[in-house]
Amino acid sequence: MMKLKVKKARCHVELDFQVSGSVLQGTVKGSWQGVNTRLDIDSDEPMEKIVALVRNAKGGCFAEQLIVNPVKLTSSITLRGQTVQFEPENP
Repeated sequence: MMKLKVKKARCHVELDFQVSGSVLQGTVKGSWQGVNTRLDIDSDEPMEKIVALVRNAKGGCFAEQLIVNPVKLTSSITLRGQTVQFEPENP
């Protein structure tokens, strides 16, 4: 744990996600266009220590790491106790 004094921190996140297709036709498709973050930090700590703090926080953030290093997604469906075979049409 880094013992740094931060007076105030704010994070602004912009998600650019697009959905196309039709629910009724079963052709819905979502796609990410980008994700932007802006950190505003107020601290008397040296800049290099705050940069190291942010680097550690970003490296340990499961949401950010999922975007930066995507993984294979597997899904299963159980309906009334029985497994339903399911393969997405648009992987």
